[in-house]
Amino acid sequence: MTQKPDTAQLMEDLRIVVEDAEALIKATAGHTGEKFEGARSRAEESLRAARARLADIEGEVSMRARQAARHTDLYVHENPWGAIGVAAGVAFILGLLAGRR
Repeated sequence: MTQKPDTAQLMEDLRIVVEDAEALIKATAGHTGEKFEGARSRAEESLRAARARLADIEGEVSMRARQAARHTDLYVHENPWGAIGVAAGVAFILGLLAGRR
């Protein structure tokens, strides 16, 4: 069974690729020639698109996290005893697991 990478890891990987591509473009800035210029131009356009997509993804993740926090807050306010029971159950299970070590 393959494991799906999470969004945060994908964003970090994309950020690293963008940084590496920027470094490569800077390193080849002194080289001239039609092939270098064409490749550099395409790479710069791809970087602009990747940065825009990364910003979109970060905004979406941020919005979803805020929504989840609002829903959790609403649930806890509407069901305080249920939330306390869930927290106590999780703490109990974690205590049992920690005690087995």
